[in-house]
Amino acid sequence: MITSEPIKRDHRSQTTTVNNISFFSSSCVPSETAIAMEAEPQHQLNVIFLPFPTPGHMIPMVDTARLFAKHGVSVTIIITPANASTFQKATDTDFRCGYNIRTQVVPFPAVQVGLPDGVESFKDCTSPEMIEKFMHGTLVLKDQIELLFQDLKPDCIVTDMLYPWTLESATKLGIPRLYYYSSSYFSTCARHSIMKHKPHERLLSDSHKFTIPGLPHRIEMTPLQLAEWKPTNSFLNDFFETVYESERRSYGVVYNNFHELEGDYEQLYRSTVGIKSWSLGPISAWVNRGHRDDLAQDSEWLNWLNSKQNESVLYVSFGSLARLPHAQLVELAHGLEHSGHSFIWVIRKNDGNENEFSFLQEFEQKMKESKKGYIIWNWAPQLQILEHPATGGIVTHCGWNSILESVCAGLPIVTWPMFADQFYNERLVVDVLKIGVPVGVKENKWRSMGEDAAVGREEIAKAVKLIMGKEERSEMKMRVRKLGDAAKKSIEEGGSSCNNLMQLLDELKSLKITRARGN
Repeated sequence: MITSEPIKRDHRSQTTTVNNISFFSSSCVPSETAIAMEAEPQHQLNVIFLPFPTPGHMIPMVDTARLFAKHGVSVTIIITPANASTFQKATDTDFRCGYNIRTQVVPFPAVQVGLPDGVESFKDCTSPEMIEKFMHGTLVLKDQIELLFQDLKPDCIVTDMLYPWTLESATKLGIPRLYYYSSSYFSTCARHSIMKHKPHERLLSDSHKFTIPGLPHRIEMTPLQLAEWKPTNSFLNDFFETVYESERRSYGVVYNNFHELEGDYEQLYRSTVGIKSWSLGPISAWVNRGHRDDLAQDSEWLNWLNSKQNESVLYVSFGSLARLPHAQLVELAHGLEHSGHSFIWVIRKNDGNENEFSFLQEFEQKMKESKKGYIIWNWAPQLQILEHPATGGIVTHCGWNSILESVCAGLPIVTWPMFADQFYNERLVVDVLKIGVPVGVKENKWRSMGEDAAVGREEIAKAVKLIMGKEERSEMKMRVRKLGDAAKKSIEEGGSSCNNLMQLLDELKSLKITRARGN
């Protein structure tokens, strides 16, 4: 039997166990709000959130759970121990403020499925074999999580798209299942059209362009840019077929999005997939509004940024999953240097490559001496950097969270997609929203990037100059600032996302009342 491992907690927290599954909550004295909430349990929505354990999926869903709690919902987040520790501080703070939010942890069966002990996040998978084992591990969790569903008696389950089996779990409980999608409407509509019409199968070469049919805009791609799951991998193909089927049969879909950003594709999604959707974003900006963590005023990166002119610095980051080969890191370093613009570059250390680390250390020292560049290793406070007056643009892998954060900060984008839905998001940024320029990546690859550089230093420098040069980016900057203003208004009272949340919660409450009457 799998046993759960405790998370180190401070004196304000306590641990209890149900069905071998640990439950954490703060033991502080509840506020008047919390007492009132406890006094009316029959009227309060009880919602379970089940995030997929990798940062790009987990962060927006946890923030959505916190948003629900701040609007009177009793929320439980089910996750593995190490992943829970990454957001427990935020949920503990919410609890102490009187919101009914808690975390239940289930141990991830890494050893049982053939992974190294301690692997709990998708970001730790470095090969296709590890990915397949990890996905099997999430399936092994099904029985334990379904026991929690039965014990907690939720009124609704909000689950990541990568837990398709929760559709049947919700059906057995007689409650709605909301499918949570951590990317754009555009990416779903484009994928849906390609799966249906298969325009890429009529081409003579994988490098030839095809037009995606049925979209409001003319969008061209190549087969090389499509998602990398191949027909030879039957497990992953079968799995994603189940995922998309569970989407079509769900009660509805929650998007970290706002109407003003993708209104055309929001409407197209509802008509083509045929289910309800609610745009509740930008979630992070909403849930953390007015509660930014204080930054150390003497932090080196902040002092460096403070020394720069407004909108003069480029921020470069590729998220938590991407690993660039050494040859590409060299080209990127020279491209940034040759662009003539200052930059902050976030780099994740790759294990076992001494030549690479040596080159980057030498480059870091060179940039310190010239004061043109600043390197942050492994993790950076991205929101704070994007919102700093000195930051004028971003190079990103086109992960949806980074795109939303860039839009909210009013920053034009250099697009550098790598895998999954990121090439669709690039087309949205470049061709639809017209707030970015592509660096020129041609092939969708999951970490198997080989040893060669996909993009040369000349292309990198050219793209950086296009979004950082004052004249070239004026219209682009105007468009992205307008979208940034719309993003802020969408989460205010009467805004599109705020109205959507109120409508969703009212609908879930009505369903709860109807079920109670039926029983």
